[in-house]
Amino acid sequence: MAKIKLTKNEQKIQKDALKRFQRYLPTLQLKKQQLQTEIRTIDARAKEVRAQRKALEAEFEAWISVFGEQDAFKPGMVTVKNIRKGTGNIAGVNIPIYEGADFSRGDYDLYATPLWIDMAADRMEKALSLDLEADVLDEQVRLLSKELRTTTQRVNLFEKVKIPETKANIKKISVYLGDEQVAAVVRSKISKKKLQEAGDNK
Repeated sequence: MAKIKLTKNEQKIQKDALKRFQRYLPTLQLKKQQLQTEIRTIDARAKEVRAQRKALEAEFEAWISVFGEQDAFKPGMVTVKNIRKGTGNIAGVNIPIYEGADFSRGDYDLYATPLWIDMAADRMEKALSLDLEADVLDEQVRLLSKELRTTTQRVNLFEKVKIPETKANIKKISVYLGDEQVAAVVRSKISKKKLQEAGDNK
């Protein structure tokens, strides 16, 4: 705890600081709650996207096995050309927003490949899109979690350090100033009494 001056001016400084801390704290607590809620929501969305991806993959594999031509579809037939991202803002944190992706398809011989290859390519694009969306959601959670740690540290600093410390300082100054006032009254009475006694002795 820093050394403080035991003066009325310092008492005012400490009281102003306390008011400021008590005004900021609810805002920080609200931000902390908002971040926690958003992280839970985004996390749930990421799980949902990954579940969709898994279901699509299972469906895709079952579908290919029906045709008995697993080797006909090569993963390299569909590649990501461009990822489209926007920017959002949650509780003052800029986050990326997944807006879609552009894909390119490898060249393949229309006569030598089965008819279902185009449908498989469409499904692969959907699967890749879900992977990309999940990655962006993970990035949102990472950025918001970082901000949550900082906000939690500030809330703890205000709640556990700054506010109790400032209250203790105000109390210490008040006690000191009160004692000084009492001492001044006592000194005044003593000097008054001495003057009175000196006057009576004349």
